[in-house]
Amino acid sequence: MSCMDLLLCAVFIIAGLFLFIIVIGKKYNGADWDHYFINVLDGWIRIYCQKFHRQENQRFQLPENKKLIIASNHESSIDPFLLITATNKPIRFMIAEEEYHRPILHWMFKAAGCIPVNRSGRVDVAFKETLRVINTGELVGIFPQGGIHSADTPKPRIKPGIIKLSELSGCDIFPVRIKGISAPGTMFKCIIKRGHIQFDVNQPITSEQAQNKTFKQGIADWFIGKTDTIII
Repeated sequence: MSCMDLLLCAVFIIAGLFLFIIVIGKKYNGADWDHYFINVLDGWIRIYCQKFHRQENQRFQLPENKKLIIASNHESSIDPFLLITATNKPIRFMIAEEEYHRPILHWMFKAAGCIPVNRSGRVDVAFKETLRVINTGELVGIFPQGGIHSADTPKPRIKPGIIKLSELSGCDIFPVRIKGISAPGTMFKCIIKRGHIQFDVNQPITSEQAQNKTFKQGIADWFIGKTDTIII
């Protein structure tokens, strides 16, 4: 076989592989992100979470026709993927500015509509964009505990931003607790170590309930498994 024949074979194989990636991604795509390649990526994320992390049909039912902020615990770098796989709507995640601007990943975060947050204290720009997204009827995802933690190093407090967002937007908070991460507290090990994902879901919290002085501690305790329901 000549060099030209080998080159043509390689081109056909690469083209076939690329076509396979596109077709399978589109087949399993479960939400419309208004971006063709993000839709394809959505399909592969769902395959990865459902099959590799055994999420299977673990989903949660969102209230219809309501503005919502999804609030979740944060044990691993794959938590956003798990939440996306559990819904049929795009989720616009608030993300630390330094993570948002990571090389290579930046295009994906931008195309997926993630909202960068300056954690040095200048959150007004992020809040303004988040409120705009909420008012268009889109879902916003937030991890109120802040950074990633493990079961051995739980975060017993939450940041007050979610309470302020709920107050300003007037929308409900939809609390989700992710369980079954095989390498909690990690950025990379959790990606390659199989999990067995499940969710606990609390009743939506209204913006009025979120202003209650006991809410902040109630949701913090629920996130780390100290209570079965959020006590307000």
